[in-house]
Amino acid sequence: MTKESQNLSHRSLDLVKRRSTINLIVVFLAFAIALASVYFTRIIVEQLKERELGIIQLYAKSLEFTVNNENSPSELAFIVRDVLYPNNSIPVIQTNGVGQVLGTRNVEIDQSLSDVEKEEFLKETLKEMKLEYDPIEIPFRNEKGEVFDYQYIYYKNSVLLNRLEYYPHVQLSVIAIFSIIAYIAFSYSKSAEQNRVWVGLAKETAHQLGTPISSLMAWVEYFKEDESLHNKEIIDELEKDIQRLEMITARFSNIGSVPVLNYENVPACVEATVSYLKKRISKKVEINISAKPSDIRARINKPLFDWVIENICKNAVDSMGGIGKIDINIKRAIDDKIIIDITDNGKGIQKSKIKDVFLPGYTTKARGWGLGLTLVKRIIEKNHDGKIFVRNTELNEGTTFRILLKG
Repeated sequence: MTKESQNLSHRSLDLVKRRSTINLIVVFLAFAIALASVYFTRIIVEQLKERELGIIQLYAKSLEFTVNNENSPSELAFIVRDVLYPNNSIPVIQTNGVGQVLGTRNVEIDQSLSDVEKEEFLKETLKEMKLEYDPIEIPFRNEKGEVFDYQYIYYKNSVLLNRLEYYPHVQLSVIAIFSIIAYIAFSYSKSAEQNRVWVGLAKETAHQLGTPISSLMAWVEYFKEDESLHNKEIIDELEKDIQRLEMITARFSNIGSVPVLNYENVPACVEATVSYLKKRISKKVEINISAKPSDIRARINKPLFDWVIENICKNAVDSMGGIGKIDINIKRAIDDKIIIDITDNGKGIQKSKIKDVFLPGYTTKARGWGLGLTLVKRIIEKNHDGKIFVRNTELNEGTTFRILLKG
């Protein structure tokens, strides 16, 4: 790989990271705006509460002034017109000293109720008011100015104030719902776009490989007719390479469409892939396969599954520098899932990089696009409805990749 292409792969990983950072910033800003909205609404609500308290206190003072003073008709008209009557929003109940209801204002009572039901309704409303605010006293005084009785004004928030108090919560809920819908739609659109890219790339690759494979097959037939090449291994090896290219073409063709899944013997498939790899990797790498039981079957697409095992093993070989051991352990879990652990004794992965290993462009090799594990994840999770993750890793000790398949 050229230095420019390697830089391109690193830039693609950086782009993924930047997108994640941008998403976090957007979420943080949305959260900050939501908090600011709630905060300022609370300030307005508290100010309105103080205003309504002032109105009720003025209402009570006016009543006190009215009952304790001799007022001229003009004064009474002023109090009624400009103080008592303007309160057309704050619910008020006036009681005597022993709690009997003397009058109400702005308390909506269903006129279809009976007198007993209306009385019960007022009692319940009065209980609510007592819990919400302390009452305002109206003292009754005699001619000497001595208090001989009390009346009480109970009240609660107006409908407008209640609506304003709950408004930010409703607003945030609506914003949250639309945000979730938008996020799901965006994610679906992004995923669909990525799928189209993958499908297009895979189909085009399979198409492009078709021509040279046909040409190679023709050349092999030509070489077979050459008597000087009879009984030579070259033709057999060429045929093996052609078969390999045909298998690669099948892989790209399958990943570019909905693959057909069949019940296959997983240990046998892994054994066949490893047998092919052993002849093409360092002789100093030992690969061991353990399967209990030996016949463990799962619904897989064999060409794609072989690709997964091959990619992970090749990465392991690179991680070990061509010297080391790979252990593949296959077993059936209690929940009937198939577990495949692939362990190497290579250089391991930094804990901070574990979440990046499956991202496009992530690679530690001087020559590499960083797409191998991305393809592996897509094949297992998209095409086989399985799961793959780094089960364990230690620097300079090795890494274990775990694959989970449905049984």
